Amino acid sequence: MKTQVAIVGAGPAGLMLGHLLHNAGIDTVIVENKSRKYIEERVRAGVLEQGTVNAMIDSGVGDRLLKEGLQHDYIDLRFNGEPHRLNIKELSRGRSVWVYAQHEIVKDLVAARVGYDEPLYFEASDVSIHDIDTDKPSVRFIHEDKEQLIDCDFVAGCDGFHGISRGMIPEAELRVYDRQYPFAWLGVLADTPPASQDVIYAYHERGFALQSMRGPDISRLYVQCPVADTVEGWPDERFWREFHARLEISDGWHQQEGPIFQKGITGMRSFVCEPMQYGRLLLAGDSAHIVPPTGAKGLNMAIGDVQIMTRALTSYYQEGKRDFLDKYSDTCLKRVWQVQRFASMLCYNLHRFPEHNQFEHKMQLAELNNIAHSRQAMRAFAQSYTGLPVELFYDLE
Repeated sequence: MKTQVAIVGAGPAGLMLGHLLHNAGIDTVIVENKSRKYIEERVRAGVLEQGTVNAMIDSGVGDRLLKEGLQHDYIDLRFNGEPHRLNIKELSRGRSVWVYAQHEIVKDLVAARVGYDEPLYFEASDVSIHDIDTDKPSVRFIHEDKEQLIDCDFVAGCDGFHGISRGMIPEAELRVYDRQYPFAWLGVLADTPPASQDVIYAYHERGFALQSMRGPDISRLYVQCPVADTVEGWPDERFWREFHARLEISDGWHQQEGPIFQKGITGMRSFVCEPMQYGRLLLAGDSAHIVPPTGAKGLNMAIGDVQIMTRALTSYYQEGKRDFLDKYSDTCLKRVWQVQRFASMLCYNLHRFPEHNQFEHKMQLAELNNIAHSRQAMRAFAQSYTGLPVELFYDLE
């Protein structure tokens, strides 16, 4: 088969790229090694920047998000036993964040793809990418016991951190920047309404804690824990004890307990590879970068990447111009490093590091006080938290 862009991976990055390119009249084929059921039920973070929300709405797949998503105009920073409520919508001049689970976005994008009947291969095995350093790259895979070949102009690697795409860039050309953090998050889904409609970030001497939600009746809750901890070492009673200790303060706020129906431990990592393109291969999302979940930027970075990639490919096909295409990696990486800076800053200032002494503790509190009380710092925080528009990073106009 032949297409203009072969997309490896049907996560949010690959599906959104396929959708945006379809709207631009560019042919694509998407290949995914998991089943449709798996990707539609895989639970991931669900805090969306304003730009991600706008991309969903403007491209025609935002109806359910508008009906079921929860818009948040405030966040609550808690430290020293006090709440500090920030009006992020006012501080960022009208931008908010929304809570809408990642697997719901995947459902919306898969339904759209199936609706306009463009190729989407689930449960593909032995996927391989070839000849990206020529003008005739290809993707090979096996589907339903038949060998398949896609001849294409470009390959979009949207297959995540453990996918094959990044490995296609020659080692001599690839630079990797990596940081492992000395703690993890224990996250739970609990069948109980969130005690606050604000997302709450708490810095506490016992460790970080976070209150978020997956809907009006489901709470998404986290506590910092050691990297070596296991889910079995965190029975429900221990989780609730730690969560209450870290978030509850003198104002009487209290999270009602409820049955915990999902529990998992997530390590914390920052990762960036450069470049994000080589020959006819372009990377997007987790295949090129990982951020710690503080600030919920991973999905939003992926959507930013594919918006930039869509503009590059649209300019190439519709106008015969390579300017945006040749600058794809540089444009993405400018934004990626700014988001990494913000996520790392939050990670540093909200967690207790095992090696820190009281000096570092005081420095963390000083930075949190600055965010909570300096109007300039509040604005900078709100602008990064609600998302830096991709348009800020183009240097060709």
